[in-house]
Amino acid sequence: MPSRLSPRRALACLGLVLGLVAQPLPTRGQTVEKRFETCIVCHGPNGQSQIPEIPSLGGQTAPYALIQLFMFRGKLRHFEPMNEAVKDFTDDDLRTFSDYIAKLPPPQPPQDGDPTRLAVGRALVQKFRCDFCHAGNLAGRDNVPRIAGQREDFLLKTLREYKANVRSGYDASMADVLVPISDQELADIAYYSSRQP
Repeated sequence: MPSRLSPRRALACLGLVLGLVAQPLPTRGQTVEKRFETCIVCHGPNGQSQIPEIPSLGGQTAPYALIQLFMFRGKLRHFEPMNEAVKDFTDDDLRTFSDYIAKLPPPQPPQDGDPTRLAVGRALVQKFRCDFCHAGNLAGRDNVPRIAGQREDFLLKTLREYKANVRSGYDASMADVLVPISDQELADIAYYSSRQP
């Protein structure tokens, strides 16, 4: 079941779709950098998103990016701009883009941060073992995404969707892990994770 878009995200998505439609479709004869220009419309230069609830791509692991692109292409994940953007991608295209994404610099986290809230978030990340799968520095590994420096609003939205069991994924582990975690704790985890380099 797809989740409802917030009015802010719906407006941003409308702009993204219009941006995608206005862009000429990239061709396979172009370099990956040239083809990635369409992605920048939504995910920002160097893969650092400036749009609410749209993820930053920079620094994601290649295996994780590959799985997500595959899921969008096959409509196993539903988000129309992404489904449309990758619908004609070959398997080689998916691998080329996921390798390219993995080489982008990680997003720069916000420089602000309440020390008390950061300490609470760090303790929750350790308590619920987020740092076990996502790595000690939250940079991800293998098919587990980087959450360090990710947009706070995107992280919180994603955690809520996993907890409500409305976000498609390739396994149910996140929904299981999130069952005992309160909404405030999810917000504190997102706050802390988004501020890690």
